Amino acid sequence: MKLKYVVGIGVILIFIVFGALSFRKNLTPYVGFKEAKSLSTSVQIIGEMIPEETSYDLENHKLYFSLKDPKGEKMKVVYQGVKPANFEQATNIVAIGKYQEGEFLADQILVKCPSKYQGEN
Repeated sequence: MKLKYVVGIGVILIFIVFGALSFRKNLTPYVGFKEAKSLSTSVQIIGEMIPEETSYDLENHKLYFSLKDPKGEKMKVVYQGVKPANFEQATNIVAIGKYQEGEFLADQILVKCPSKYQGEN
């Protein structure tokens, strides 16, 4: 009878460890531009979009844009996919991906727009 409890607890512990390792692997931390350039793992960066440095290649579905962090540093971002409908209204953009060969290759982008519930200035 005690062997069943020991085996049951062992199986539960294995599932807990496996779950914790899987969860940790899927985390993508927010980092600054400088740190993103030095890491080879997937990370999240956030910055203000620079409208005059934005273009979209309709044929290849590639979005090219630059972000500026609070320190004024710029980073070129390339996103393969459909341009979000509200991209031009974005105040900030979160890009998730990796820095490679002089640009940030984004797998996902999250557009942060001003709230429609904020008062107008």
